[in-house]
Amino acid sequence: MSPTAAWLLAGVLLAFLLPILLAFSLPARQLQPSAGADPPSPLFTQVIANQKQSETELDQYERVQRTEVRKTGSDPTPAELKVWRVFPTGTGTAKFELSPDGKPPNLEAYRAQLEKVESYLTWVMQDGSPQKDAYARTERKRKERFELIEATHEAFLFTLDGKETRGDRTLLRYLMRPNPSYRPTTRNTALFTHVQGTLWVDEKTSELAKVDGVVTEDISLALFLAKVYKGSHFMQERYEIAPGIWEPTFEQYDFDGRKFLRPFSIHERTFYSGYKRVGPPSEAIQVVRGELSKLSAETTHP
Repeated sequence: MSPTAAWLLAGVLLAFLLPILLAFSLPARQLQPSAGADPPSPLFTQVIANQKQSETELDQYERVQRTEVRKTGSDPTPAELKVWRVFPTGTGTAKFELSPDGKPPNLEAYRAQLEKVESYLTWVMQDGSPQKDAYARTERKRKERFELIEATHEAFLFTLDGKETRGDRTLLRYLMRPNPSYRPTTRNTALFTHVQGTLWVDEKTSELAKVDGVVTEDISLALFLAKVYKGSHFMQERYEIAPGIWEPTFEQYDFDGRKFLRPFSIHERTFYSGYKRVGPPSEAIQVVRGELSKLSAETTHP
């Protein structure tokens, strides 16, 4: 498989499997789960509310994303390293490529990207039909993810497995297994029947702190043209990056499978750092303009 094809397939896999990462955050109905229709517990209600808030808040935070691509999951040395500055734009994100030391590799190209983002932010703040359509698409995607999160209280059974300490935090550890009585209603929810794992919830705040999952059966994608093999693994860690704001700081994916008849292997570790609130477009554009002014001053007076 060519590198380009591998990256395209990785995008497809992550588009299907990433919602599962958030779905694991629901230590649902009771500490002693059952297959019945018991009402959600206060813990369930709080965790799902926190998870939705986390996704919403992320739309106003920039961060640095450092992705290490490896040939195998156990390979200690990355075969490829990509670093980006991820900047929210109201309807998505812009990504600025950075060098491994976290700096723009080419200031002129970086300036051009900033100008492009400024132009888009100016556009997206206007009150026209195209802008409303762009926001509507964003909201539909968010609604789909939220519905997927909510569906997991029926898709999984959770068992309290103990407590752990992480720094000064106490985490509740849950085992998560597919609910044998669950009947998927969509292609995405059908994935829930093929994964299991462990999740950790912060005892004090009911925030998701970590999730570790494994694919228990082969998963067919794209009308059976691609398949993710049993044993594929994914993990995410989350920390409080600002008072009351919990976001991902580390993710790892180890996917093996095939596309058509050709095998593929995707092994990535991604670190997120440098979280900084830039706000909605009306505030974010001021951040961009400030950087452009600074770059102009540095060019004029080196």
